Amino acid sequence: MSRSPGPRPLSAVLSELVSLRGLARSGGTAELASLWREAAGAEIAERTRVLGVKRGVLQVAVSNASLLSELASFHHAALLDVLKRQPHLKIHDLKFRLKGDMAK
Repeated sequence: MSRSPGPRPLSAVLSELVSLRGLARSGGTAELASLWREAAGAEIAERTRVLGVKRGVLQVAVSNASLLSELASFHHAALLDVLKRQPHLKIHDLKFRLKGDMAK
């Protein structure tokens, strides 16, 4: 079948984009978690969890309010800089979310 050069359904284009970026891979979350651990370090990574990427924003769950404040105020720029060095991720921002159920 030949494809016409005309407009394509948005769902088809998005599906193709997700496949090309590798976002649908089952190991995608594991890869993100691994990259987050490298960027944040073991101590911070143990008290956080990657939730995923939404519209280029890496969503990270944080175990308590003081850590959330520390990450947002003091580490945001440095962490984002490290993550932006991974061109295949296309991350342009970080968002930290308080998730109290993470406490061990």
